[in-house]
Amino acid sequence: MEYIKMFEKGKIGSLTLKNRVVMPAIGTSLATSTGEASDEIIAYYEERAKGGCGLIITEITRIDNITGVGTPNQLAVTDGFQVPRLERLARAVQKHGSKIFVQLHHPGRQTSSGLLGGTQSVAPSAIACNTIGEVPRALETEEIDAMVKQFVKGAKIAQMAGIDGVELHAAHGYLLGQFLSPHTNRRTDKYGGSLMNRMRFLTDIVLGIKHICGKDFPISVRIDGDEFVDGGIKLDEAVKTAIYLESIGVDAINVSSGTYESAPTIIEPISYPQGWKKHLSLAIMEKVSIPVIACNNIKSPQVAEKLLQAGVSDFVALGRSQLADPEFVLKAKEGREAEIRPCISCLECIGQLMAGTAVRCAVNPRVGYENEFKEFKKDGENKVVAIIGGGPAGMEAARVLATRDFKVVLFEKRDQLGGSVQLGSVPTGKEKLYALVENMEYQINKLGVDIRLNTSPTLEDIKALNPHAVFVAMGGDDIVPPMPGIDGDNVLLASEILEKEMKFEGKKFVVAGSGMTGLETAHYLVSLGNKVDVIEMIDEIGKGSQASALYDVTSKLAKAGVGMETRRKLVGVSKDEVYLQNTFNNEKIVKEADYLVLALGISPKRDQLITDLENEFENVIVIGDSQKAGNVREAVKAGFDRAYTLA
Repeated sequence: MEYIKMFEKGKIGSLTLKNRVVMPAIGTSLATSTGEASDEIIAYYEERAKGGCGLIITEITRIDNITGVGTPNQLAVTDGFQVPRLERLARAVQKHGSKIFVQLHHPGRQTSSGLLGGTQSVAPSAIACNTIGEVPRALETEEIDAMVKQFVKGAKIAQMAGIDGVELHAAHGYLLGQFLSPHTNRRTDKYGGSLMNRMRFLTDIVLGIKHICGKDFPISVRIDGDEFVDGGIKLDEAVKTAIYLESIGVDAINVSSGTYESAPTIIEPISYPQGWKKHLSLAIMEKVSIPVIACNNIKSPQVAEKLLQAGVSDFVALGRSQLADPEFVLKAKEGREAEIRPCISCLECIGQLMAGTAVRCAVNPRVGYENEFKEFKKDGENKVVAIIGGGPAGMEAARVLATRDFKVVLFEKRDQLGGSVQLGSVPTGKEKLYALVENMEYQINKLGVDIRLNTSPTLEDIKALNPHAVFVAMGGDDIVPPMPGIDGDNVLLASEILEKEMKFEGKKFVVAGSGMTGLETAHYLVSLGNKVDVIEMIDEIGKGSQASALYDVTSKLAKAGVGMETRRKLVGVSKDEVYLQNTFNNEKIVKEADYLVLALGISPKRDQLITDLENEFENVIVIGDSQKAGNVREAVKAGFDRAYTLA
């Protein structure tokens, strides 16, 4: 496909951009504890600049050290000592022909006292965010006036460092957005009430930056086209806001959506289609003449080009897509679309960040480690490495080893590659996972990996290769607890239902286990026209799953009438009944069921072949679920790390 619009030059204010691709702000927690740009965050952004992105907008950047902390190790523009390292960041991006904005941010009520060292959070009004669960303190009028100066100071620090412009984060339920929204702003002073009053805080900041930094220093404002919360900002008001912002000198509008209370509309789970919210930016595009940037859950360059051609926005914001593959833009420009490692919308990036660690990516293990894993040593010397298992761990190991010039022979017992990822792509809405399998398979084929499908090698098969090393990535074993009736024909594994894409209709199922595999298998079964109940032994459905992904699937299950019961221990099964025990009061429970489905997790592989290999060869490396049960990120990371370091 020819990407005419995508690689057109564009302008934001007086600034010319080399193409129409923007990397929007994504929290990283890669800065230093003092808010300076670390070597890690510089390398992270430079990687995306080298990959061809036209404009990079930094992560949420702190303007206040007392109540403005959004994440640990957050980039900051609060003090002059941060200028030198910020200047290094600017130069690292700009030397590749890209431009960089700093996003000025204050979380308002969407932070916790734990992040603030015990200090109470602040907001326009003392209304708690349901997700955070802490009541903020309403800001005094004088405090708001003082905070205007902090935003302006942050912009000036960015300008001193050679940053090309700033973005004000007035979306996603953060402080500036809280003032804009009638859902969170119940003030009766000059900062509350009418739309003009609710915009006063933002207005004063914009005018202050233009006064201090000059009219040619670009300002973008990120707003919500729709907050998707009751009583919040809706599209008609967002359009009015955009028109007004243009009138006071704002140079670009960046359209997004949602707050923490409607988080799936900010960072969409896997079931959301590309371009699902394009109507938001389109409505604003039709009413303003300044450029509009929009994030539309874009995962492919083809969709990006189509949205630009359709006039949905002037610039496309590609966030997670450029986490998954920092060369997304370059590969599209060079016609190498098949090489783009796709984002699978698994939400590992935000999940890791919300857990207090730095940003990570399930399909790109180099995210945040760009300095540690700079170049692949070409030292394989055509030495043979055997890999048993063609799941994500095995395929990633094969890719890295082949890149290093090892001769790789990959064995897969099934008739197709992908392992658990292939199975995970079967439930409705999970098709994006298959794109990852396709990409990984394309890459290892291009690198000349010898792929042997429908093959479970014996020890003698491996010995015949005389390998330098053997990687074992055979997957794990499904957990099957010993109990009466467990060997019956009506007891199925979730993995075999998905692998064989078994078809049932009008049957009663009990799915034991409420991890994502169990929930998605339940969704698959109910979509075929069956009655399904999910049981969980502990007191929480989906414990350990990413919140937005969990909400996405459980809301669909609830709508489809799937029962989800906690504190239910599986104790036995017969031909047409499943026997449970209430773990709270030990009550015995009997459920009618045609089938029991086990989705109780995976245990490390127990296979005699592994023992035989370890006795025969010095270099036997067990990875993925064969070594320890984990998710896609852990599998890909294990395959990458061990292949990268193989001596």
